[in-house]
Amino acid sequence: MSQPIEILLIEDNPNDVKLALYAFQKSNLANNVQVLRDGAEALDYIFCKGIFAQREATHLPKVILLDLKLPLVDGHEILRQIKADPRTQIIPVVVMTSSKEDKDLIESYKLGVNSYIQKPVDFDQFTEVVRQLGLYWLIVNKMPPAEIISDA
Repeated sequence: MSQPIEILLIEDNPNDVKLALYAFQKSNLANNVQVLRDGAEALDYIFCKGIFAQREATHLPKVILLDLKLPLVDGHEILRQIKADPRTQIIPVVVMTSSKEDKDLIESYKLGVNSYIQKPVDFDQFTEVVRQLGLYWLIVNKMPPAEIISDA
C-alpha cells in the first residue's frame, strides 16, 4: 500500500520546484510531497490512470499547489476536472502562478480554486509564501477524513 501524500505540487519550472521543496524542508513539511511536471501526468495521478492506475484513490492530498502554465494540459483544465468530480472536488487547490492576468485570476475562482497566489520573484518571499501555505493547509486547515468524503 502506498503512503498517502500531503502536498501535490504540479509545477514544470525546475527552479520553482527546488524553491518549494526547500521551503517545505526548512519548515519540516517535506515528508510527503509528490511533484508532477505536466498537466497530463497530473490528471493521471489525481484520477489514478496510466502509470498511476495502481495508486490508492482514497489517498487524497491535503492540498494541491497548481501552476497554470503547464505543458500538455494547462492548470485551468486540471482545476476544472478536479472540481467537477465528486471524488476530488473537496481537495483544496491553491493556484501558484507567475501570471499577472486578471482573466487567469477570475477563471480560477470561477472554476472553484481555494486560493490564488502570484509567485513572488524574490527568493526569500517565495520560500516564505510556500512555508506559510504548507503550514496553513497541512496544520491549521481541517479536512474531513477520506472515508467520509467517499461515502458522501
